[in-house]
Amino acid sequence: MSKTAELLKGAAEGFPDEVVTQATVRHLDLPGGAGRFALITLDNGFDHTKPTTFGPQSLTNLDAAIDQVAAEAEAGEIVGVGLTGKPFIFAVGADLKGVEVLKRREDALTIGIGGHEVFKRLSALPVPTFAYYNGAAMGGGVEVGLHCTYRTVSRSIAAFALPEVFLGLVPGWGGCTLLPNLIGADRAVTVIIENALNQNRMLSGPKVYELGIADAIFEAADFLEQSLVWTSAVLRGEIEVVRQDPDRGEAWDQAVARGRAIADEKVHGAAPAAYRALDIISQVRNGDLREGFAAEDQALADLIMGDELRSGLYAFNLVQRRAKRPVGAPDKSLARKVSKVGIVGAGLMASQLALLFVRRLEVPVVLTDIDQERVDKGVGWVHEQIDMQLLKGRINQDKANRLKAAVTGSLDKAEAFSDADFVIEAVFEEMGVKQQVFAELEAVVPEHAILATNTSSLSVTEMASKLKHPERVVGFHFFNPVAVLPLLEIVRAEQTDDASLATAFSVAKSLKKSAVLVKDAPAFVVNRILTRFMGAVLGAIDEGTPVEVADRALAPLGLPMSPVVLLDLVGPAVAHHVAGTLHKAFPDRFGTSENLGRVVEAGKRTLYVYDSGTPELDPEVAALFKVGDTVLTEEQVRARALEAIAEEIGLMLDEGVVAEAQDIDLCLITGAGWPFHLGGITPYLDREGISERVVGRRFLPVGTAGVPE
Repeated sequence: MSKTAELLKGAAEGFPDEVVTQATVRHLDLPGGAGRFALITLDNGFDHTKPTTFGPQSLTNLDAAIDQVAAEAEAGEIVGVGLTGKPFIFAVGADLKGVEVLKRREDALTIGIGGHEVFKRLSALPVPTFAYYNGAAMGGGVEVGLHCTYRTVSRSIAAFALPEVFLGLVPGWGGCTLLPNLIGADRAVTVIIENALNQNRMLSGPKVYELGIADAIFEAADFLEQSLVWTSAVLRGEIEVVRQDPDRGEAWDQAVARGRAIADEKVHGAAPAAYRALDIISQVRNGDLREGFAAEDQALADLIMGDELRSGLYAFNLVQRRAKRPVGAPDKSLARKVSKVGIVGAGLMASQLALLFVRRLEVPVVLTDIDQERVDKGVGWVHEQIDMQLLKGRINQDKANRLKAAVTGSLDKAEAFSDADFVIEAVFEEMGVKQQVFAELEAVVPEHAILATNTSSLSVTEMASKLKHPERVVGFHFFNPVAVLPLLEIVRAEQTDDASLATAFSVAKSLKKSAVLVKDAPAFVVNRILTRFMGAVLGAIDEGTPVEVADRALAPLGLPMSPVVLLDLVGPAVAHHVAGTLHKAFPDRFGTSENLGRVVEAGKRTLYVYDSGTPELDPEVAALFKVGDTVLTEEQVRARALEAIAEEIGLMLDEGVVAEAQDIDLCLITGAGWPFHLGGITPYLDREGISERVVGRRFLPVGTAGVPE
């Protein structure tokens, strides 16, 4: 047994049973007479939708395959070695299920070293090595290819990334060291930091080639065949791969500085992974790979045993698993077919909904409003967005024509909705208006049609209470911007039946949204928590705390935006309206800010102005404020806000607004953009002891989103 195999065998003892990746060697004669070639295929033996990952046993299998080809190369029996994956999947990195349960730092360090030791053997072989990125490649899947001499990529790849920083790790099997030395520090910062912190943005095959990560690009249909033809040409000297040496001077420092600015903007220093990755990128500007690999090992060991990764994996599992199997959703067999969608309203929200429905469902969508000008404007906006998709090459002309033809407008609800299967209202947030709209709809839609409301805070039960068939009314609450935020709060009113609810979940799935079933309670989940949180901050301002102090109070959490910036995004009028709704329901916990009321009454749409390039309180807003003389520190404001959130979450769970605390975290991550490194909010409240202090209990079992005890 090799030294590396012994190392990995010891690490495997701390791992659970993993999906083991096999590394199969086969031989072939390269075209053009280049010689005998060894091709290693990574395959876990499952169907093509199951990812190929690397845990200790998988790395051991790859190590054994390299043993075989190394002996053949030393004997002069082969001229090169290739590495590829099963159809559609190259490899997606470390086995995170195993990483998640590690309890000792030495085991985490062993995993880092073990991965390096195996992957480095590819670059140490006496013959050239080739990585053929034939499908999805992420994390360690990208990194194993970086250790090869050459790389090709399939044009069809849509998922290629180093997502580690997004989860709370660093690309620790060569990514932080090899990538900047291959494509330059600035491009590496884009892949490792910027893309990862922008909701794990993926690279396409053409982009991988454009960045210089791959040396050649081929079509998917005959990707491996063309890659082997290209390999033969390289080995025969007919093709020379020329790479530009990266700028190791001032440009390198500027790239690292840009990465730090991105990290500061996204996590505000609250999560260490991005900064550790940047430290390594800075460290390897001299091209010392050994030093870089050692730094990656130490960073991996530290971060694997830290809170950020555990919360990141907890959040990742929520988004990848729980969101795809909504708790409490009725049997999908009850869902009715939706072949036409109606939308009441043609404003910006309604237009966004129309665009989403037509793109995802590809069925007729009709908008109505109170006058032709509004209808034309809404339909026109949807058509413009479709044309933009065409210009960007995301759809072809035929599809653009079909989608545009499917979106129409009408002033006549009876004509527009007489054959609609699903009708959603997006009108003014006032109960009387919405009840009137539903009464009009019930008179004209088919008996089977679902009536949905996009209300953000009003009672769906009350909205349906005057209808003959309230059982077909369901809450369908989207978050703005509709195209970006994945969450869809599906609200079951008191009389909503299973068929209507099942249809709502079926539509949500077709829309590619993360649906969470919520009880018909004031403001549901996200808006209720954010309003309580915002109320604590606004209350501190009303008492006399300077706006800038209160606004900085939550910065240590690394939230996507500060409270007042969030208030500006939502809009003072909307925030004040939701606060009023919750004040009526829970007057002892939710107040309304008189200062915010004056801002709304004055017609101010924001609190901040950005003339200087940074947010500053609008002087006209400041003149409207009347404050007391109680000045709180940032720490005091933060404590007040977090304790308020903890209390509200405890009450929501007691009321059964959602099934479990995990649903609250899923809602905040997908509907409010709360960062993965927090795991939502409940892991953070548990770690800080706030949940036990305020509610008297933890929200999650001990060890959840943390190092196992």
